[in-house]
Amino acid sequence: MDANHTAGRFSSSLYDCFAWIPAGMSLFCCIALLAVRLMAVSGSSMWPTLHHGDLMITSNLFYEPARGDIVVLNKQGFFNSQPVVKRVIAVGGDEIDIRFDAGEVWLNGILLDEPYIAAPTTRNEGLGFPQTVPDGCIFVMGDNRPHSDDSRDPNLGMVDTRCVIGRVYAVLPSGQMLEKMKGSTDYV
Repeated sequence: MDANHTAGRFSSSLYDCFAWIPAGMSLFCCIALLAVRLMAVSGSSMWPTLHHGDLMITSNLFYEPARGDIVVLNKQGFFNSQPVVKRVIAVGGDEIDIRFDAGEVWLNGILLDEPYIAAPTTRNEGLGFPQTVPDGCIFVMGDNRPHSDDSRDPNLGMVDTRCVIGRVYAVLPSGQMLEKMKGSTDYV
């Protein structure tokens, strides 16, 4: 066998080994773009957990809402049909009761421990309680209860899980960094 024939076979094998890389990278990028979204926080309804300007990495790939998750949702007609970010408090079948005079949220007869909230839940937006969350729906609230339009408002109420854009999996605290640079953390 001559050297030219061996070299040609080697370069062909090398090409075959690496020819799939551009196609694989393209497929990976397409899946990542469809499955993962980068979204910015606008407003203070989730303060102190999220700050105005924070960037959130969200995804709805194989996601089923669960209590305590932070989600981005979009319900047609609510908040000018813009996406909003809230915390899932209750899921289908749960009973939610809010005692506004005491600032307490009860889930299935148990008082919730909510160390993440900015202030107690004293703002009644018109929905009567107790409520049972229908199957296929969630009940959501912002962590900054005095400054959050959420499921307490009959215009949002129980949210169909199909309205969930995705769960927040990570937060890039760009809004917190901007606050520190400005020297202000007062959003309440």
